[in-house]
Amino acid sequence: MKTEQIALSPLAPGASLSLTVHRFGQEGARPRVYVQASLHADEIPGMIAAHHLRKRLVALEAEGKIKGEIILVPSANPIGLAQRVLGDHIGRFNLADGLNFNRGYPYLVPKVAERIEGKLTADADSNVRLIREALRAELDAWETGNPAEVMKKALLSLAIEADIVLDLHCDAEAVEHLYTHTGSEDEFAPLSALIGAQAYLLADESGDDPFDEACSRPWGELAARFKDHPIPFGCHSTTLEFRGERDVSHELARRDAAALIAYMILRGVIAGEAPQIPSPCCQPTPLAASEPVPSPATGIVVFQAEVGSRVKAGDVIADIVDPHSGTVTQAKAPCDGVVFARIALRFVTEGTRLAKVAGTTAKRTGKLLSA
Repeated sequence: MKTEQIALSPLAPGASLSLTVHRFGQEGARPRVYVQASLHADEIPGMIAAHHLRKRLVALEAEGKIKGEIILVPSANPIGLAQRVLGDHIGRFNLADGLNFNRGYPYLVPKVAERIEGKLTADADSNVRLIREALRAELDAWETGNPAEVMKKALLSLAIEADIVLDLHCDAEAVEHLYTHTGSEDEFAPLSALIGAQAYLLADESGDDPFDEACSRPWGELAARFKDHPIPFGCHSTTLEFRGERDVSHELARRDAAALIAYMILRGVIAGEAPQIPSPCCQPTPLAASEPVPSPATGIVVFQAEVGSRVKAGDVIADIVDPHSGTVTQAKAPCDGVVFARIALRFVTEGTRLAKVAGTTAKRTGKLLSA
C-alpha cells in the first residue's frame, strides 16, 4: 500500500486540510477501481466500511492478489468533517455557501466533444484512451473558486480515469440501496445482489451534477453524439447507500467490505475464486419512479412503515400528531413500492420529506435527488 496526502487550499490563513489516499496494486494497471467514503462527512457507515476494506486490501496485496489498481480515499471530505454547529456535525452541506458537497461537479461533455471531434477511430480501445485524455485535460483546466471546489477537483481527478467508481454513502434511516447510470445496470447488478440492496435506482441524469454522474455520464452522452464510432462505457460509477447514519458497527462494515472485495474479484481487479452471487433482493427501477412522501401537516412524526417494508399506494407511512390540538394527520404512500429511506427527525413542518418509496412507474421529471 502506498499512502499520500493531497493538500487542499487553505480555509483561512494558517488553516489547511488534506485528503488521505491509499493506493494498491501497480499504478496504471487495469482494471482501475476508485473507492471513496463519506463525501457527506456525517455519513459514517461508508467510512467504517472503508476502514475494513483497507485492512483486507493490505492483506491481499501482501499475497500478490491485486491484479489491477485500487485507489481508496477513506474519508473524502475533510472540510465537512471539521464542521460543527452548536455541537452538531454538519457534513452534507458546505457551511460557507450552503451547497451540498455531492452536487455541482463539472459537466465536461461539451468541451470534451470538441476535443475529440475528428479524432475518433474504428478502434474502441483507442477511443477510450482518447476520451480519458480529453476528460483529464478539461478537468485540469477547471478554474476552482473556493476550497470546496478545490476538494471536488482533487476527488474527481483521482476518479475520472477509473474503470469503476464506488462512492460510499448512507441515508438518515434506510436499507441498502444504490444509484447508477442506466448504462451501468448490468455492470452493478452483481454488486446490488452482494450488498443485499432493496432498491436499485437508475437514471441517465438525476440533476445538479453529483459526483458519480460526473464520472459516468460523459460516456453515455459521448457515445450518443458519436454514433459512427465505437465508444464503450469507459467508467461505471455508482453511489452505494449503506443503510442509515446510526448503522455503524464492525459487523456491518466487515460485511460491506466483503461484498466490495467479492465484486472486485468478479471484475478481475483482485485474484481469487469467482464469488457466488446471491439472488437479488430487488430488480432495477427508474429513479424517476422513486417518490417522496411529504408531510401533510406540522407535528410529531410517528412512523407506521419501517424501512424495507413494501407498501401499496394509500398505505399509511406515518402519523403526524399535532401536540396542541391532538389532531392526527396521516402521510400516505404515493405509489406501490419499497420504503427504502426515511428521515431521522421526529418533529417536522408541513411539506417536509418524510420518506422515499421506490416505485416502478416513472412519473417524476427534472431534479430527481433530494437536497
